[in-house]
Amino acid sequence: MPAPTTRFNLDTIPGALLDSPRKNAMPHPDNPYAHLPSVDSLLAHPDIAGLKERYGHTAVVAAVRAELAERREALKAHPDSVPDTARLAADCRKRLEADFAPSLRPVFNLTGTVLHTNLGRALLAESAVEAVLAVLARPSNLEYDLAGARRGDRDDHIDGLIRELTGAEAATVVNNNAAAVFLLLNTLGVRKEVIVSRGELIEIGGAFRIPDIMSRAGAKLREVGTTNRTHLKDYAEALSPRTTLIMKVHRSNYAIEGFTATVPEEQLAELAHEKSLPFVEDLGSGTLIDLSAHGLPKEPTPQQALAKGTDLVSFSGDKLLGGPQAGILVGRKDLIGKIKRNPLKRALRVDKMTLAALEATLRLYRSPELLSRQLPTLRLLTRTEEEIRTLAQRILPKVRTALNAHAEVSIEPCRSQIGSGSLPVDRLPSACLVLKPNGRGGGRALNRLAQAFRELPIPIIGRLEDGALRFDLRCLEDEAGFTGQLVLLKL
Repeated sequence: MPAPTTRFNLDTIPGALLDSPRKNAMPHPDNPYAHLPSVDSLLAHPDIAGLKERYGHTAVVAAVRAELAERREALKAHPDSVPDTARLAADCRKRLEADFAPSLRPVFNLTGTVLHTNLGRALLAESAVEAVLAVLARPSNLEYDLAGARRGDRDDHIDGLIRELTGAEAATVVNNNAAAVFLLLNTLGVRKEVIVSRGELIEIGGAFRIPDIMSRAGAKLREVGTTNRTHLKDYAEALSPRTTLIMKVHRSNYAIEGFTATVPEEQLAELAHEKSLPFVEDLGSGTLIDLSAHGLPKEPTPQQALAKGTDLVSFSGDKLLGGPQAGILVGRKDLIGKIKRNPLKRALRVDKMTLAALEATLRLYRSPELLSRQLPTLRLLTRTEEEIRTLAQRILPKVRTALNAHAEVSIEPCRSQIGSGSLPVDRLPSACLVLKPNGRGGGRALNRLAQAFRELPIPIIGRLEDGALRFDLRCLEDEAGFTGQLVLLKL
């Protein structure tokens, strides 16, 4: 008597079993899953086998299994769409490349904002990059005194340079200027009143507000004056036994014009010192040079503030200074000493890479005549409109060719901004490429065009304005890198 025949529903068979068919088994013509290769056979494919050395066996196997799982799901809806093994192997390679691609990537910043917070702010000088690389792969004397063979202070690597450049008695560094303001308030103003003009209660990016940071630091805000006018008597009348310091905040990201009045630093310092109180100033972006000497709008410097009697000054490292992200505090030695003894100083301290980059950046300021060439931030800010327009004329034909009539391209004058809350009102004359999609589509066509440039190996970021994609070329220095990848543009 013949054995009974057993029927199987192949859709219910686990994928793992389908990965390992019997040797010499013929695929069932009605079972599309059977045409998929097994995990082992796909791993043996020449395009896959070589990936193990680069990504490791575990990651490659995971990618192969994930790709086969997706194919099985696709076959449920489209049983005839069975890919060949070569295509599967190529897709596995792409999956691995995507999985291991870094999330933080370089881009072309053609937005017209030089110090763009979302795009990394200041670019480091070559010497700063080399300094970072030097301490990455080897041990360093981060907190070791080589001369005395004992534990050192990481601030020692920058303290002397900052004192030399600013004239301060002492200095310390934390991870950004917001942290510097928080730390000085928590050290000197906790449970006491800090006097600030209402016209200086600023908010910067990321919803950082002076009143909020003061509250979190444990200090009590004492507002004086009005939004547009504050006088010396306003400060004097606000003084009380609970006052711990007078604070001035530089309006680095906005301007108040018209019927205005502010109190000079010298007068505030004198008033504070009469009451044996410290006078502190938050400069925000901060610069160590007279920018007007380079044809740029004037911005207050820490050395000027200290010369006017300010006891403590805070400013950023990655804005006009042109270095890494950091918050720098300079001023009286006794006040800096108190700040460094605050337990929060350890929580807010910077690492060896930041210190290496900051030290190398500060050293550049010892040679001011070379600064506009060696410091990327200053170099980009001082590029002339003529130089930028000449660059635009050189690359215009290549951009037109790459767009292949999908968009019209022209050159127009424009105005760049410094960015990151630095000199917000001032604009720098520049030139830009203006790309306008041809045909219908309106805003959708414009967004697709912008997306195509963002999907290049090194994304190109511009700005959408007046129905066009605009590329301000002020920050374009890698001309070959920009034009060389235009052949990959997918429109």
